Amino acid sequence: MREAHAVRQLARRSLDLGGGRVDVSTIAAAFGVAGLALRGASEAAVELMTKAWAAEYGPRGVRVNAVRAGAVRTEGTSGMGEYLDVLAAQAPAGRPAEPEEIPEAIAYTASDAASFVQGVLLPVHGSRTAVC
Repeated sequence: MREAHAVRQLARRSLDLGGGRVDVSTIAAAFGVAGLALRGASEAAVELMTKAWAAEYGPRGVRVNAVRAGAVRTEGTSGMGEYLDVLAAQAPAGRPAEPEEIPEAIAYTASDAASFVQGVLLPVHGSRTAVC
């Protein structure tokens, strides 16, 4: 709880400066997965904070959004081997995201092109949460 409070205080200070904020979550927030209860709960908390802060800071001209990432092919996931492809195959896109696809989505939601996008959880997971 101390960590959550510290993050909240830092975030509040940055939001008071204006502009926008883009949080990053994962599909772990959308599914109950055995062995990932704490991860899923923390990701869901990020998503709820995004919505609450959008409501709280939106009237002050601050945009708050989140990007919900799915399976991503990175150096960190290379140890998953074929399992990453098995996970990604569950999504209609049928593949994991490439590393640059997540920051591109973050850049969009932070840009002026998304000036009326607020309180959104932008799915960047190949439509994984559209299917169970």
